[in-house]
Amino acid sequence: MAKPIKTKIKLQVTGGQATPAPPVGPALGQHGVNIGGFVNQFNDRTKEQQGIILPVVITVYNDKSFDFVVKKPPAAVLVKRAAEVVKGSKEPGRDVVASIKRNQVEEIAKTKMEDMNTTSLESAMRTIEGTARSLGIEVVN
Repeated sequence: MAKPIKTKIKLQVTGGQATPAPPVGPALGQHGVNIGGFVNQFNDRTKEQQGIILPVVITVYNDKSFDFVVKKPPAAVLVKRAAEVVKGSKEPGRDVVASIKRNQVEEIAKTKMEDMNTTSLESAMRTIEGTARSLGIEVVN
């Protein structure tokens, strides 16, 4: 029989660099989870993705045990990395800060596919293109 679930917590944590400081400590502490245990497990599991922001879904059970799933980085993070920019445009639509090629969009879409709510690569690519546009990054052929 499955353990009864107390709650699910969604956080965005930097890969390989989780600490008990906010947002991790307070979010887990209020549910009685072993914060140090989570931090160590998370950092071990994400050491190859050092410095990249990763969404994580933590399932907390009634006996205060937990497990977690690390998702792919947000699309905006992947688009900015592909375009080699630190941040997007202050005025997307008017001000273009960089450009990425359509094949880079396709790679990002393939990477994010399992976290997206579509099964079509074409739809996923359109979603990633929209993210790029909202960051002021142009998609070129």
